[in-house]
Parts: sequence; C-alpha cells; structure tokens
Amino acid sequence: MRYLADLNEGDSLSDVYLCKYKAQAETRNGKPYYNVILQDKSGTLDAKVWEPNSDGIADFDVMDYIYVFGDVNRYQGALQASIRRIKVAHDGEYVPSDYLPMSPFSIDTMCSDLNAVVNTVKNPHLNKLLNLFFTDDPDFMEKFKMSSAAKSIHHSFVGGLLQHTLAVTRMCKYYVKAYPALNHDLLITAALLHDIGKTREISSFPQNDYTDDGQLLGHIVMGSEMIAEKAHTIPDFPPRLLGELQHCILAHHGEYEYGSPKKPALMEAVALNFADNTDAKMETFSEILSHLTVDKKDEWMGFNRLFDSNIRKAGDW
Repeated sequence: MRYLADLNEGDSLSDVYLCKYKAQAETRNGKPYYNVILQDKSGTLDAKVWEPNSDGIADFDVMDYIYVFGDVNRYQGALQASIRRIKVAHDGEYVPSDYLPMSPFSIDTMCSDLNAVVNTVKNPHLNKLLNLFFTDDPDFMEKFKMSSAAKSIHHSFVGGLLQHTLAVTRMCKYYVKAYPALNHDLLITAALLHDIGKTREISSFPQNDYTDDGQLLGHIVMGSEMIAEKAHTIPDFPPRLLGELQHCILAHHGEYEYGSPKKPALMEAVALNFADNTDAKMETFSEILSHLTVDKKDEWMGFNRLFDSNIRKAGDW
C-alpha cells in the first residue's frame, strides 16, 4: 500500500485506509458533503466527499476500513483528498498493523529501559509500588506499552505513552544531578507514574479516543486514584510519602488552566511539571517538522496555537 505520509499534491488515491472520522456538513449553498479523516500508521489525511449520495459512495462509518479512490490536492497549505468513490473493505483485504501509528523505538527495548529505571529507586515502599504496576500487573503493563500519550498533539501512536514516560524520566534524572536538593526516589517514581491514568482515559487503537471516565475524570485524577489503590495494599506505606507522590501527579500540568487540580508545592512537583511540558512541546515540534517536504523546509509554517507563534525550521548551518 501507499502510505499517507508519502502522498504529494497531484497524486491519485487508490488504496485501503482506516476511516478515523466522519461528519456530514453543508456547503454555503446548502449542498451536503462529508468531512472525513483517513488514517494509516504513517499519519492522517483530511478528506472531502463532495457527492455523498452518488452511487460510487458506499455506506461506511467511523472505524471502517475503506477502499478510497480520489485525488490529493492542497488547501490552505495542507494536503487534502477529494474522494470520488468509496467501498468498504472486508477482513483479509487489509493488514490491521498497517493502520496503527507506531513509536519509532522498539517497545521491547523501551520496556527494558523502564525496568532498569525502576531498579534505581531504592526506597522500599516506592520500589514495591512501581513493581506492582510494571512487573506484577501484566494487564496494566500490556495497556501501558500499547497506549498513546494523547489523542492528538504529541505521542499519539502505539508506544507513545511508554516513549513519553521514559523521556520525562530521563529528564528528571538530569534534574536530580543538577539540583541535589531533589529527592531522587520520589521524583523518579512520580515521573514513571505521572501519566498512568491515560491507560484508562484513552481507548486503545484504532479508536484512540476519550473513554467516558476519561471525559468525566481525566488522567490526572484517575492516575492519582490508581496509585492510592496499589499503595494501600503495601503494608505500612507512609501516608506522608503517598500524599507527596499523589501531589506530584495532581500538579504535573502546572496550572489550573491546563487541567492541573493543584499547583506544584514541592520541588519534585515543579521538576516533573517542567520535564513533562518540555517533552510534550519538543515532541510536538519534532512531529510537525517531520512532515515538512524538502521544498517547504525554509518556509514559515503559520501560527501554531500550542506555541502561540508563527513557527519555522531552523536553517541547516
């Protein structure tokens, strides 16, 4: 198959893709059409079905694998497909793994790296807590290593949560060396557990969408609850230590307007917030730059809401 990331303006579209999103809309003249988002493991592509009632457009729905026939054009600087024909694909006519975006890093290697970090936590209560999640709970670990770190924006691929967690933890390791006042075991435990609630907040691929509890509670609250559930099974787990760990989780978005129930009140919570924010923004920028074509690499890319700025790639000096 030809992956979406390999398409260029003027190309013809003739392959099976996952329908990630579908919504009916109307033109200014009141003519109905479909907004569609196509997906494969290389990314997504916005598409329009301008004649949804024509004989060439079969009935299809979100999460269907569909044969798509059309053309690739450019609209407001971004690629977009204009679809003329659609046919629903059947089992055996596609390989599901072709449609799941994957981390560029080996999941097995990242799991080994994570376990190695767990072993650096010497506090017996925190070490036991980490092992209850990452060693003794295979169902949790399966979800954790296959989950994304977000519905969109950054790390929205299989293994994204694991990749993001490791990146945040490595940054926190650096902070501990640079600022000895930080409590290594508390910060590293918080870094490893800061986003575990996303295993419940976001559904598995190919949906990768918010669950009901994700909408109602969010991953920060759910993550804090998950930690308390495990900690209460550990004999004599210090209540103050649990409170400090939960605070780091509850404060790791830093500001109320970013969904944080608490603002950081511990040095470790400040460090975790900075590490989480840094990796999220650096990965977001990296993913944006990865879609630049050679002929566009020196052009301004337009205003980006996350960075509150018009953005561009630096020159290759």
